[in-house]
Amino acid sequence: MSKISKSSRKAAQIKSAVDTYIAAQTGGTYNYRQVSAAIGQSTPAGQKAVAMYLAELAFDGVIIETAPGKYKTPSRTVTATGVFSRRSNGKNSVITDGDGEEIFVAERNSMHALNGDKVEVSIAARVKGREPEAKVIKILEKKAQTFIGTLKVDKYFAYLITDSKYLATDIYIPKAKLKGGKTGDKAIVRITNWPDDANNPQGEVVDILGKTGENKAEMHAILAEFGLPYKYPEAVEKAADKIGAGITDEEVARREDMRGVTTFTIDPRDAKDFDDALSIRKLPNGNYEIGVHIADVTHYVRPGSIIDKEAEERATSVYLVDRVVPMLPEHLSNGICSLRPDEDKLTFSVIFEMDKNGKIVDSRIARTVIRSDRRFTYEEAQEVIETGKGDFAEEILTLDKFAKVLRKNRYENGSVDFDRVEVRFDIDEKGHPVSVFFKESKDANKLIEEFMLLANKAVAEAIGIVPKRKKAKAFVYRIHDVPDAERLSNLAALARTFGYKLKTEGEAKDINRSINKMLADVKGKGEENLLATLAIRSMAKAVYSTENVGHYGLGFDYYTHFTSPIRRYPDMMVHRLLEKYLAGGRTVSLDKLEEECKHSSEREQLAANAERASIKYKQVEYMGDHLGEVFDGVISGVTEWGLYIELDDNKCEGLVPMRDLADDFYDFDEKNYCLIGRKYNNRYRLGDKVKVQVARADLQRKQLDFVIVDEKNPPRSLDTLKASKPMGRSQAAYEKPGKKKGKGRQKRH
Repeated sequence: MSKISKSSRKAAQIKSAVDTYIAAQTGGTYNYRQVSAAIGQSTPAGQKAVAMYLAELAFDGVIIETAPGKYKTPSRTVTATGVFSRRSNGKNSVITDGDGEEIFVAERNSMHALNGDKVEVSIAARVKGREPEAKVIKILEKKAQTFIGTLKVDKYFAYLITDSKYLATDIYIPKAKLKGGKTGDKAIVRITNWPDDANNPQGEVVDILGKTGENKAEMHAILAEFGLPYKYPEAVEKAADKIGAGITDEEVARREDMRGVTTFTIDPRDAKDFDDALSIRKLPNGNYEIGVHIADVTHYVRPGSIIDKEAEERATSVYLVDRVVPMLPEHLSNGICSLRPDEDKLTFSVIFEMDKNGKIVDSRIARTVIRSDRRFTYEEAQEVIETGKGDFAEEILTLDKFAKVLRKNRYENGSVDFDRVEVRFDIDEKGHPVSVFFKESKDANKLIEEFMLLANKAVAEAIGIVPKRKKAKAFVYRIHDVPDAERLSNLAALARTFGYKLKTEGEAKDINRSINKMLADVKGKGEENLLATLAIRSMAKAVYSTENVGHYGLGFDYYTHFTSPIRRYPDMMVHRLLEKYLAGGRTVSLDKLEEECKHSSEREQLAANAERASIKYKQVEYMGDHLGEVFDGVISGVTEWGLYIELDDNKCEGLVPMRDLADDFYDFDEKNYCLIGRKYNNRYRLGDKVKVQVARADLQRKQLDFVIVDEKNPPRSLDTLKASKPMGRSQAAYEKPGKKKGKGRQKRH
């Protein structure tokens, strides 16, 4: 036994010496004799051990074998540039520009770089058994940094206790830079200086949002956290207020007058910006003319104007849990452009001729003027569909019939059927959530959805399908790439264990039909949550682009966003391009258009993140009224730090930290989405049903903690739960993988 231990120690010493030798090499090649001589291994046994270890390192890719028996250290650049990623848990890193590799940066080597800063780093040579490490040697470009948090003002100094997951320290603020802030205020602070020898940065107050905990202050803080505006510039508001409807006889003469055609809007009950309307009339040949009329926003918002620049920068309206932050000033979004009933309105329309069976016979695009006869809520239109009675019942029932034909055809052609429940809160006058309800998509919602999809598709085809001997023109497409092949393969393998077959190769429409069949087959079964969740996660993210690759999820070769210009800037871009090209204009700059597409996609993602953060805040606030209560739920996420649980009753989601799974030591099985107990082999898998108790609700960090309740773990008393404090867990531990890429709420596709 002692002999084996001695030889093992000898081998370890040789390997360590070789590692040290390799780490010191900056160029040139070496062989086992050179390495052996350098580390003092002159015996045949020692040299053999060195030779075998060098071969092993070459096999692992740590070193490169340039010729038989000749090696060199990989020619990784000693310095590189990249983007610094700071985390409050100390796990800082740099994402290198060259290969996108994420390399660890210790705090002592960070030069106080902040998240998003462009940096130059030196990279230590890779050593077997250790992760590569980098050191910041220069900050090339500092990203404008503001942080949200709560002010604490003492007699001689003040500081901001940050809410950020990107900064672990407080920010010191000279009292002259407080901007009137007081202890307990929610504030935005800009870092102005961070001396090399200081542990904390210095800053100044940019704005006071209100008292921490007040609803308005917290919602504005969420917007500010994601760099989104929470108030409108006064100059933009004033410019918008000067704009009138301008529906003159001359303007009407330039358009197709459809004011005499039955027209109505169908929108959520709390909506004020009606950007789409439907018209319907029967033609002499027995067919139907269906008009999809969209607010003609670009008639009022001219390119390069102060309103247009603000809208372009915002790129989208932001839908928080209790409010809408509009892209356009309310005078335009809720007034001039909104297709309100009994008012003449200017519109951009796609008009379809459909036969009695819902087949499209013809279509055209036109600038129009309309007059809506009725404003329906979704609930009112749904009642008409269900009872066959009410205003414009014949028209609504006909449109519903056609929408169902369109929907059936769409699914047959490969559109994916993801029908997810949306969670909404009933909120009191102080902004406190008092109850939860689920927003379901019924026939009235689907009616509008189908005609908006149809119009968007028709516009994209009108520009995207190029006649022979004609060049394609630069255009804005809404694209959705193919699913992640590895995730789809993993989904198929997991589905097989439950007895479902899923295609992973072949035509897109065949794969999507296969996904739809699985989603239909799992309805109401125990594995529904697991497989439906993984199916969504396998999908790519939809973005805007000038390069059309089609929309995989919808099964469309051509698709754009045309139908919501009041709340999406890309739709305004499409309106302008459509007007230009229909009039015979030349193509615009592809590069500039692509930059605008990228900006809009990024802003859309930020808006979606802010919406999720506001929902998370309200979930924690709501569940704070239910501490100690027990709920049924389903495991919605599995990570190395614990289990995410979504409650059945209200869809609120919280974390069971790994440290609270005290009955065993659990390993994370990433491939099979589960935690496995080492001793008892107990398993927690994505989609499993569990019972949990609400343990903690931390509003400041938007953190909701649960504990598992079962036969071995009965519910705890409220006093016991309160005594159980979080153990220094960082905000980063609450970021569920994949959540950042989810889609935000969309009123229309």
